[in-house]
This record gives sequence, structure tokens and C-alpha cells, in this order.
Amino acid sequence: MRFLILESEPAPARDERRESVGRSSGETYRDMVASLGPGFQIDLMKPVDGKAELPGRGTLEGYDGIFLTGSPLHLYEDNATTRRQVELMRSVFASGTPSFGSCAGLQVATVAAGGSVRPSARGREAAFARRITRTEAGRAHPLLRERPDVFDAPAIHTDEVEALPEGATLLAGNRVTAIQAAEIRFDGGTFWGVQYHPELSLGEVAGAIRRQADDLIEEGFAQRPEDLEAHADLIERLHHAPDRRDIAWRLGLDEQVTEVGHRTRELRNFIELLVKPTRSERGRA
Repeated sequence: MRFLILESEPAPARDERRESVGRSSGETYRDMVASLGPGFQIDLMKPVDGKAELPGRGTLEGYDGIFLTGSPLHLYEDNATTRRQVELMRSVFASGTPSFGSCAGLQVATVAAGGSVRPSARGREAAFARRITRTEAGRAHPLLRERPDVFDAPAIHTDEVEALPEGATLLAGNRVTAIQAAEIRFDGGTFWGVQYHPELSLGEVAGAIRRQADDLIEEGFAQRPEDLEAHADLIERLHHAPDRRDIAWRLGLDEQVTEVGHRTRELRNFIELLVKPTRSERGRA
């Protein structure tokens, strides 16, 4: 199968992330998707780079699935970069190629299909989104198959979907972020998206906390830098030893976060339950 990763991080954010955890968001997605199936062909594009030519509908139709990464972009700001992202997502919808996005990826698809995004009304989610709860539609939807009715997931965001486009289906939410998972159908295309990050390792969660340390302290998540570092260190230790029940207990996490098979459930479901059936309908071997 052939996949396209659309990396929406601007170059400075990519460099900062590589310095922190060794990979940009697109490279994280590429490596995670590659781990899910031997022989996957994966291309990585950076549509936010102004000189990059946006792929046309014909090119997009040649892929079996398309992934949109997280990003520090604010989709409620009208500028050349956000317009490029939205324009490309509309082409993705029109191509009919199944697409999946996390965090800003969900927000891009929402705006492209006519919904809206805003700064998070209840403040940021940092490290983990707690008690994500499936809606009635979400309990029956293949995106969340094998997720329990209530679960936690890695999450790092300061923006959120304000209103889904007409005809979209809300699949999950929690107390902080009402729209945590959704399906969007628009212009012949189907998008599955989540506000959280099934593609992230716990090591990358720890790195994100360290990169955002000043903001997190200012917002009251920790009183002192050393307190925040201690929390990040605990998460990183769990990354290296996911069977450490004592650390998982201290962080209030269970296997939905600590075990990679559970943590990446939405990515697996997207490939197995949307990409593969669509590929068969298109008559591809």
C-alpha cells in the first residue's frame, strides 16, 4: 500500500522538534505508519513550505491513504500558510482518497469542510487527554473499535474544533475538549480524525512537555521548572520501561496509553477498516 504524509509543521518547528526528540512530526508519522505494515510505501511532503508545489487531485488519487500531522499553526488565522493547508485538504477530499489526521490535522479537515476552529475554551491539554468518552455513534464507529468507552491518550494542544462541518459525526469528547474524535465526509472524500496523538511515543510526549515548559509553568501546570522536569522524566522512564506498573500508577495511566498496540489503535483501524476496503473498491491489488 502507498501512503502520503502531509507534514504541516513550519520549518522552525520541525527543527526544534528534531533537536528535542530526533524527529519532526512528519518523520514520527512516517516511522509509526511504517511499523504497522511491512512493505508500505510512504512519501513525506511539506505543504507549508511556500516553495513546495501542492500535489494535484491526480497525484492524491494515486495513494491509498493520506495522513495529516500535528502543527503549531492556528487554523482560525487567515494567512498564506493556513490557506495552503486548507486548499490542499479540499483537494484530498475531492480525490476520494481516505485521510486521517491528529490534532491540527483534525482542525485542517474541519475548516476545509466548512467547520470552525478556536483557541481551546478550557485551556490546553498537556501530555494526556483524560477520560475521552465515546459518543453513542463512536461506540459503533470503526475508528474507535476496541477502544473502551472511556480512555486516555497522548494529547498536546492549545486549539480545538469549535464546530464540526455539516454532516460530520462526533465520535468522542471529554470535559476539556468536546470534540476529540470525528468523521468528516465532504466532496466525495472521507476523513477520520482525532484531537489527540495516537502516533506519539511516550518519549515524544516528554519532549513536548520540555519544549513547552515556560508556557506550562505560566499556566499553572507546575510551580517550578524542576517539578515539570520531574514529571517529564517520569513519562520518559515509562517510555523506556512500559511494563513499570509503579510509574504508570503514579501517572494515572493504563494499557490504553502504555501499550503501543492500544495507543496506536486509531491508526490501525484507519488502515484496516477504511483504507483497505476503499482500496478493494478501487480495484487495486
